[in-house]
Amino acid sequence: MNIDHVNLSRIDLNLLVALDALLTECSVTRAAARVGLGQSAMSHNLGRLRTLFGDELLTRSSEGMRPTPRALALVDPVRIALAQITTLVSQDRVFDARTADRLFRIGLPDSVEVLLGPALLAHFCEAAPGIRLRLYTIDRLLDELDAGRLDLAVGIGDLTDGAMHHKRRLLSTDTYLCMFNAGRVGISPPISLEDYVRLPHVLTSLRKGERGVVDTALAELGLTRTVALTTPRFVAVPFLVAGSPVVTTMHAKLARYFAAALGLSLSPAPVDLPEISFSLLWHASFDQDPAHMWLRRTVLHVAAEVEREHGSA
Repeated sequence: MNIDHVNLSRIDLNLLVALDALLTECSVTRAAARVGLGQSAMSHNLGRLRTLFGDELLTRSSEGMRPTPRALALVDPVRIALAQITTLVSQDRVFDARTADRLFRIGLPDSVEVLLGPALLAHFCEAAPGIRLRLYTIDRLLDELDAGRLDLAVGIGDLTDGAMHHKRRLLSTDTYLCMFNAGRVGISPPISLEDYVRLPHVLTSLRKGERGVVDTALAELGLTRTVALTTPRFVAVPFLVAGSPVVTTMHAKLARYFAAALGLSLSPAPVDLPEISFSLLWHASFDQDPAHMWLRRTVLHVAAEVEREHGSA
């Protein structure tokens, strides 16, 4: 890559810090506070940035300041560039998890939290007692990563809407099992397709609507089901199933865990369902950050240990 040193030397790279703050906050006042400048100094920086990029970058509206299309296109390149500069100038610093005092924010479904959370917490308490975790159950994980509100996320499925700056690595895979209270529904495993369609279902979904992979599979057979209740919380489903004459189809590892605890029956689904993938997701700006690299390695290691212990239970 050829670098135009002459023209680059004329640019105050501190303006990129100001630009990142302005695009994050969409407010001159909040951006100034974010980087420790006065409001007039940040206003002056915004003027210089507008000249540099030949664009207004932020325009006033009834809802406050809004980024222009040009500004939106700059968000990720600027953040990645600043992260790379930070890594470059601090590359001699070693992240020591044993002495670090830090908070990591992780977005993940509660199904993963149930299976992975206890082992992860135990590992952190022993190996990194100064590190704290804040866990979130969020639908729009990629948006939260882009906004810098999450350090790491666990997503379910293909997540084909991701961009180049969304890094990912396969965490684990799973299949599906049907779960029900045999006494309440009046049947014993394995569940037949006829009973599967006849019984009301409980569906877990983080998205709007009352359709899931089961509905797609049934549609291919010309069949439909009745969804009696939809909830975004995986951990609530076993208790709903235990007390009602319903059936649910859920991730196999979680189903085995709750079936053993609540005395529920399990059965293979009477329709063909795809394998589920769980991916570790992060923003490219954290790709070479030592602390984030440690976090990703730790989550992957703990997940592998959990998989070896419970994967084929």
